[in-house]
Amino acid sequence: MALTIAGAVSVLVLAVLVAAFSVVLTQIRLGDLLHPTPRTTLVDVDAVDILLGAVVIGVCAIASACLLGLLVTRRAVRPLVDALRRQREFVADASHELRTPLAILDARIQMLHRSVAATDPHARVVEEIRADSRTLNAVVADLLESVEMPTSSGGEPTPVVGIVESAVTAMTVLARRRDVHLVSGPHDEGLRVDIPPAGLQRSVVALVDNAVKHSPAGGIVVVVARRDGRHVRIDVTDEGPGIRGIAPERVFDRFARSAHAVDGGGSSRTGFGIGLSLVQEAVTRYGGSASVSDTSDAGTTMTLRLPASARRRR
Repeated sequence: MALTIAGAVSVLVLAVLVAAFSVVLTQIRLGDLLHPTPRTTLVDVDAVDILLGAVVIGVCAIASACLLGLLVTRRAVRPLVDALRRQREFVADASHELRTPLAILDARIQMLHRSVAATDPHARVVEEIRADSRTLNAVVADLLESVEMPTSSGGEPTPVVGIVESAVTAMTVLARRRDVHLVSGPHDEGLRVDIPPAGLQRSVVALVDNAVKHSPAGGIVVVVARRDGRHVRIDVTDEGPGIRGIAPERVFDRFARSAHAVDGGGSSRTGFGIGLSLVQEAVTRYGGSASVSDTSDAGTTMTLRLPASARRRR
């Protein structure tokens, strides 16, 4: 990029020099310029000629700058456009290919659910698996729809508290495995947002998953949803060591990772720096944002802010 800019400036300077030499050579022969006689006026330029030359040089310089700027911008943006196109194609292809296997899996889980008696000690586990299967299908559908980049939810307003509770429940098993305790609430009641339930749930799950991975054994992760003016705010707070090795405002960038993190929460060994960026993309499509509200040695709070729905449920 630096070489391109340097080349562009060099071209503009050369254009000015060529224009200056052209004006001079129209007033005097090259031989007289190289071998002038004493007390001889070599160049006689009228004011009109100076103004006309300045205008021509200025117009040429502006046109050249615009053309070079366009070429440099296209060259710089081309890799980003290509990366975005590949990302969208991958999301669309992967989501589409997963729909059929997930539909088959869901159908088999339904059959198992129906065959288990209510008094069976495994009935609750089968019911939870059935709920997880529905959630997974909804997430895949939401990812497929996200390729179209909608600006608003076309369905009913989504109740926030129910989604948060469902996300916390889904993450309980993984949290228990890492000896981390999940706490949901207290929440403000009646919170609703215009984002599909699947999109909101996968965003909350991603934040809770990140908090669990960065929490020490015996730590607590608290998830709270509350009203914040005209927005709904969802805070996920952990008791980890805080964000290290990377600026907090960069953790939601794609492929941003910290070498100080452990396990799947962004480590160079197993993390890919994608999960939090997907959260940011999911909420910004509906006018929301994801950010780090606070981070220190005592823990980190990540926040989702979404516009509160002005519509009422039918």
